[in-house]
Amino acid sequence: MKTQIEKSEEFQKLHRQGNCFVIPNPWDAGSARLLEYLGCQALATTGAGFAFSQGKSDLSINAKDMFQHLSQLCAITSLPISADLQNGFGHTPEEAAMTIVEAAKTGIVGCSIEDASGDPGRPFYDFGLAKERIQLAAAAAKGLGFKFTLAARAENYFYGNPDLADTILRLQAYQEAGADVLFAPGVQSKADIKSILGSIDRPLNVLMGLRGEQLTLPELSELGVTRISLGGSLARTAYSAMINAVKEITSTGRFSYASDAISGKEINAIFNSRV
Repeated sequence: MKTQIEKSEEFQKLHRQGNCFVIPNPWDAGSARLLEYLGCQALATTGAGFAFSQGKSDLSINAKDMFQHLSQLCAITSLPISADLQNGFGHTPEEAAMTIVEAAKTGIVGCSIEDASGDPGRPFYDFGLAKERIQLAAAAAKGLGFKFTLAARAENYFYGNPDLADTILRLQAYQEAGADVLFAPGVQSKADIKSILGSIDRPLNVLMGLRGEQLTLPELSELGVTRISLGGSLARTAYSAMINAVKEITSTGRFSYASDAISGKEINAIFNSRV
């Protein structure tokens, strides 16, 4: 198994200028192993997908459970892993910084911290507080003794507030505060992505689109995007297949869904292999 420093170095190389890569999001140990077997270069956890696997809704997972999940994933795969640490499991800059220190002990080599507060009345942290949270988080990351890649997320678009000007101001502030990667989930149009890329000098992470222009990997690469996350979409796809299978059974009494399923022999061979 590779060391944390080796994984960190591999992860840094993926963010080199001109490179564009997809960073898929496993939700449990099995999906992480499968993604490694399929040739993925790095993984990013999904807070939503992990919550679903625990029978819970998104944003309902606490730090202790998340850290246990991260430790399991880091032990099961040799790929670099970046963690979705939501808002840092706390509102203060100090809590965000401490979360990074503790999360790094699990073996991850990067993380994302978002500026969504979880408060429906004030869904985003005020500009100054949001920047300070990233500043202390970046300082904590730099003190770990190895290169830990911090992604700062501006959540405007993801929470139904498509304010491009504010999103750019926030990303610029997070860049100044020390973030290594900038992330604006929910931004999907070429025009908006171009505007963001023209306003920053850090690698940009985007979330694959489900609506709007639905830009492809080659199109995003041509624009200059460095990293493409899949979010909870793989987990939702897996659960959707199960839901449709059960609906078929209960509505028609048929079991045709199983004809598309991977065989027990095949999946056992994958999990018995060393990747």
